[in-house]
Amino acid sequence: MHRWRGRVSLVTGASVGIGAAIAKELVRYGMKVVGCARDVEKIQKLAAQCQSEGHSGVLVPFKCDLTKEEEILSMFAAIKAQHKGVDVCINNAGLAHPESLLNGNTSGWRNMLDVNVLALSICTREAYQSMKERNVDDGHIINLNSMSGHRVVHSADIHFYSSTKYAVTALTEALRQELREAKTHIRATSISPGVVETEFAQQLFRDNPEKSADLYTKFKPLDAVDVANSVVYALSAPPHVQIGDIQMRPVEQLS
Repeated sequence: MHRWRGRVSLVTGASVGIGAAIAKELVRYGMKVVGCARDVEKIQKLAAQCQSEGHSGVLVPFKCDLTKEEEILSMFAAIKAQHKGVDVCINNAGLAHPESLLNGNTSGWRNMLDVNVLALSICTREAYQSMKERNVDDGHIINLNSMSGHRVVHSADIHFYSSTKYAVTALTEALRQELREAKTHIRATSISPGVVETEFAQQLFRDNPEKSADLYTKFKPLDAVDVANSVVYALSAPPHVQIGDIQMRPVEQLS
């Protein structure tokens, strides 16, 4: 990770859960991390915590609603003006609504597409353009995917969510191919965790708290820092090594 010290990383959805854990780890390794979310106050508290713990990097909070392209573009413009540009882009932000295919609300489907697919694609495009205009040839784009992007489980609540994560699987491989055609050494990685103990299930099953609690008590889930460590692993690989997809589950998780 030594070569990343002092360089700029964008982490979307950095206010809680996996995003917060990734941001903290990258700061610990000396990176300048722009952490964005709608709830910027939580990132501000995390930034203060990183500073108090004496980490060599810095966390820069940025308020951004990823469902609005103009806010994403404004964020990248601000990063360019204040920090020159992005060297690492970690598309972590994602969400799920319990909207089945047969009875789901269109608004819920659209929100999942806006965040999980479109925002990820916009950030990827803007990050690449930022690297290209500065001749950054060793950048890295990491998409936080899911095991739901590789198999469909028997639960109507997450079927549409799963389709958005299948899109992330395809987008990451397509990105890898386009980067090769562009004759660049920028790398693309997908990280696909199984059950992780975060606020994700609480938000998904907010109308059924017992279902949320049950998900994390059947077996020992992954911790957010476990996923953050996989990000560090991908970034730490030698520049000629392409880590395409990391699939990780709790040992006791069945599917």
